[in-house]
Amino acid sequence: MPLTSLYVHVPFCARKCHYCAFYSEPARAGLLRRYVAALCRDMEAAANRLRPHTVYFGGGTPSLLSLSQWRSILDTMSRLHWLGAVEWTLECNPATVSPEKARLWRDYGVNRVSLGVQSLEDALLKRLGRVHSRRMVFQTFETLRAAGFDNLGLDLMFAIPGQTLEMWRATLHEALALAPEHLSAYELTFEEDTPLYHQLRAGQFSVSEDLACAMYDALLEDAAARGLAQYEISNFARHTRDRDARAPAPADPGTVPAFACRHNLNYWRGGPFLGLGPSAATHLDGVRTTNWPDTTLYCERIEQGQPPAQTRDELPPLSRAGEIAAFGLRMTAGWRFDEFERATGFDLRREWPRELGQLVDCGWGRLDAERFRLTREGLRFADTVAQLFLRVPAPP
Repeated sequence: MPLTSLYVHVPFCARKCHYCAFYSEPARAGLLRRYVAALCRDMEAAANRLRPHTVYFGGGTPSLLSLSQWRSILDTMSRLHWLGAVEWTLECNPATVSPEKARLWRDYGVNRVSLGVQSLEDALLKRLGRVHSRRMVFQTFETLRAAGFDNLGLDLMFAIPGQTLEMWRATLHEALALAPEHLSAYELTFEEDTPLYHQLRAGQFSVSEDLACAMYDALLEDAAARGLAQYEISNFARHTRDRDARAPAPADPGTVPAFACRHNLNYWRGGPFLGLGPSAATHLDGVRTTNWPDTTLYCERIEQGQPPAQTRDELPPLSRAGEIAAFGLRMTAGWRFDEFERATGFDLRREWPRELGQLVDCGWGRLDAERFRLTREGLRFADTVAQLFLRVPAPP
């Protein structure tokens, strides 16, 4: 059966952000052209493996590509009958979106845009190494709406060095006043070998867990007040197109908002997916392959007719089930026991009874006859929770 979920990694950025540890590199004209040609060949090689239901172009900064480069990619997808996905998301950065690009994307069926805002304070944007200004955020949002996009998401960050609770509240107020259909808000983490990590280690600033918790609480409160329901630790979406409605409390904890990102739901539920581009991963039948995180090498291998994968990992079924359990518990709905067994072949209660009990006892988990999910406090510490479910394969 063909795969239905496609991720495409576009690895180019105008400049590396000071917090970013993802694979990306500067946008050089010659390498951009070579990448687009290689990506189109990679798509053609995967033609029979995919019938897209969700498509996600991430990066990097996909919106950096020129109109002609986008036409090459979109025309290839058209020839392969890959257009018409139910959800087709494109990550964009402010100041890289023109009216012409926006119309082209809409003409070919892109119907969802995730806009990398991070902050609406110019001083904080500079601290993060972003290349846009607050003014560009509002201009880009207006450009996308004018092109006909009615499913727009904003990405924000909190706990940025120098950010106060008042500054965060002001950013939330302005961002939510735009009435996006989706909001992603992430606590800044300090990844090794990034400028902000080295600044933290050098004592140039400190972090406050209490402040980060207060900012997270403000996020939950303000998002709900503006009609965005939390469905994952960092993700919020509308139930309807009514941009004035307050987010209702669903009667069924398994309810997912209408504007939730369907592509990411597939990840969190352990579904299969195809990844194209440098450093992109594919997961199918318990096997995960990851492409080389090197654009030049990726292009060389595609040009030589060789597979671009660097690694191939196959987890034992129970280890894979534990991984799926951990990802799924990031969602506010948690796991229905019957859904988990259909996805993995294992019973969550039978394989992890001690862990479920431990989480209930400490107030981080809620267990009923049909479902296990994390409480509000448990979601705050989901990375710690995840470690309880991971099963390390025994050495051969």
